[in-house]
Amino acid sequence: MTDDHPSGSPDGNTTPPEPGGNTTGGPHASEAAGGRPARRPRSTDPIELGFTPRKPVPWLAPFLLISTGIRTLLALLFGAYLDKRELQNALDAKIAKQVGPDGGLWLDYVADLGDGFNATYSVAYLLAQRELEVDGHRLPRAQVLVMGGDQVYPSAAFEAYEDRCKGPYQAALPVTPPERPTLFAVPGNHDWYDGLTAFLRLFVRSRDRHFGGWCTGQSRSYFAVELPADWWLLGLDDQSGSYLDDPQLTYFDAVAERLGPQSQVILAVPAPMWVKAVDHPTAYDSIDYFIRTIVAPTGAQVKLLISGDLHHYARYAGPDRQLITCGGGGAYLYPTHKLPERIEVPPKDTLARRASTSQTYDLAGCYPDAARSRRYAWGIFPRLPLRNPGFTTLLGTLHTLLMLAMAGVVTNPDGTEQRLFSVPLVAMLLVTLLGAAFFAKPPSSGGKRHVRHWILGVGHGLAQVGLAAAGTWAWLALPFHDWQWPLSTVAAVVLYGPVSGLVASQLVAAYLLVAGAFGVNVNELFAGQGIEDSKAFLRLRIDPDGTLTLYPIGIDRVSRDWQINPDLSPESSWLTPRGPLTPRLAEPPVVVGRAAESR
Repeated sequence: MTDDHPSGSPDGNTTPPEPGGNTTGGPHASEAAGGRPARRPRSTDPIELGFTPRKPVPWLAPFLLISTGIRTLLALLFGAYLDKRELQNALDAKIAKQVGPDGGLWLDYVADLGDGFNATYSVAYLLAQRELEVDGHRLPRAQVLVMGGDQVYPSAAFEAYEDRCKGPYQAALPVTPPERPTLFAVPGNHDWYDGLTAFLRLFVRSRDRHFGGWCTGQSRSYFAVELPADWWLLGLDDQSGSYLDDPQLTYFDAVAERLGPQSQVILAVPAPMWVKAVDHPTAYDSIDYFIRTIVAPTGAQVKLLISGDLHHYARYAGPDRQLITCGGGGAYLYPTHKLPERIEVPPKDTLARRASTSQTYDLAGCYPDAARSRRYAWGIFPRLPLRNPGFTTLLGTLHTLLMLAMAGVVTNPDGTEQRLFSVPLVAMLLVTLLGAAFFAKPPSSGGKRHVRHWILGVGHGLAQVGLAAAGTWAWLALPFHDWQWPLSTVAAVVLYGPVSGLVASQLVAAYLLVAGAFGVNVNELFAGQGIEDSKAFLRLRIDPDGTLTLYPIGIDRVSRDWQINPDLSPESSWLTPRGPLTPRLAEPPVVVGRAAESR
């Protein structure tokens, strides 16, 4: 085992100590963040914990699909009216500074974290430990924690923040340790669903500036932090990829006055627009504008672009910059086997390319690897009905109605021609075909609808109609349809509905697997599974000489069984895993910056 860097405590936090806060580890070391009594839970009961551990979000649940679609539509239509960034001009424009006692700094990055308790807390638990031993490297707890977006799912309700994000992180680090680690957060699209109201209440506060044992360090929804050796951390808020507001640009203009040719920048953004620009060429324009107009004129270099939003770890390496996606903080796993091996940033088909020179970036590392990602995709068959019982119920209801309409036509030969065009059957056929077509390209997915979406969507709809016809034939071969009404209908609901729903879910699973191979419904293929494993976060080390080392940490299997921690010291996590929770390096450490260039 090697000791890569000495551990230590930061002393550069510009946030002043809160009244009653734990800053010395003396008589008040048993007090929680903000000076509240540190009452440790005696059991895993929600009343004892102070929050309710939640199960993973069932992303294909019918009501959730509808509500998410409505939220997305409202965000698109009224996002400008809900935008609170212009109002933040009245808030302090602080520029923070973080330096450790040895002149260096440890920094953690985690994103897409507020989902099911097991995955979210597994990551939070590792982040909160005093030291991690990962593949022979001793990595002390970071002095700065950056949350990179989508701190909560599925909506930005305050209760969801408490149960899915703040509660688990409070349990992981109950009190503020003597070194007072600092937290900065970038808002993602899910944080924006309420116009950023809950986000500002939690991360941008003038009093009780604590999030669990971390001290919140920002004064707006965006931030700038001066780091050791002329490194800078800049966090942007681009309101779900729309634009950068004028107060934000003015704030970063002031930051730019402190940058120079020797400055090196870590730019944290809400989404990996360098990857999304492959399908949507204009997606990268806001980032390119910021780098071109704010950073580049100072002579400083953006060495690292980092984001969440896609729930995996992926690193693209270029001639002088690393582009990293690290969204493995708790949300369902997103595949890596569909990532392009090479991208051009800015892309060819965009106006930004005329202003900025395009560079080629190669996929240098990802977690999980492509082979494991493909194996995960096949898990859609058992996981789809298991994770989304409401979706299976919806399919069963649809097929029961289709069967009853078709059986009515078949068992009444008189007037069959008229019945074929009767409203119930025609309506059900239209609902099935149109539903499948729109499922192939949900409104929330953005981008253009291509021919492959129509072909796969309509083909899926026809397959569901064919399944309904086969189900009707099988039902008519049974005695239940001869029962008097309403017994025949009751039998259809009780017997045919559950069976048809389960069979139809497997047809949907087969469709998602095929469609995913063509780049359609890739998100639904994995969202429908709600995979909790293969989580990841970044631990970064800045040495006093300016060397930046990245340690991508992967968790192959999260813990699913927790117990009260027998260690009753105030700083220790409330809950510990009963079984092993073993982090490992997702890829070997990556060195960037001037030190890397000189090697």
